[in-house]
Amino acid sequence: MINALESSSTRPYLIRALYEWCTDNGFTPYVAVQVDDTVQVPREYVKNGEIVLNISFDATSSLKLGNDFIEFKARFAGTAREIVVPVGRVIAIYARENGQGMAFPLPVPAQGGDDGTASATPQARTPLRDASRGSEGDAGKIVHLVSGEEPDETVGSGENGPPDEPPRPPAGGGSRPSLKRVK
Repeated sequence: MINALESSSTRPYLIRALYEWCTDNGFTPYVAVQVDDTVQVPREYVKNGEIVLNISFDATSSLKLGNDFIEFKARFAGTAREIVVPVGRVIAIYARENGQGMAFPLPVPAQGGDDGTASATPQARTPLRDASRGSEGDAGKIVHLVSGEEPDETVGSGENGPPDEPPRPPAGGGSRPSLKRVK
């Protein structure tokens, strides 16, 4: 019998389930990603170490929601880009229209090579340690994203094409979604 520490992370399964829920209900699925050297995204759209990506069918091409990586092609300011996000770097997935979704514990820093860097190429396929399996008291808890306001526009193309500039982080703490812990 496999115990909880030997089992695989639930994060990729929850991401796929919420992606399917969003698409089945006509919502636009967005993922918030904490960016480091293992994440392959256009760096000019990264704000405060995070990026929000539209992963809807209309905004992506060749989307693969794997157990280790989320991979797809998307247009940013009219230029096609390859996106590779380790699943462990996803900090939330939610519906743009109503903010419903799920937030995950923050990922732990990736282990890099001898020089302290980590590879961002999909060929490296170095799985990241899932913070939800950590030893801290709250690390295994599930949290839900709760928002009373319309989420900001995000990066990626959609029905109206790519935005002219990247999304701006919310000013102050008033418009930022809050997390509700479910025990």
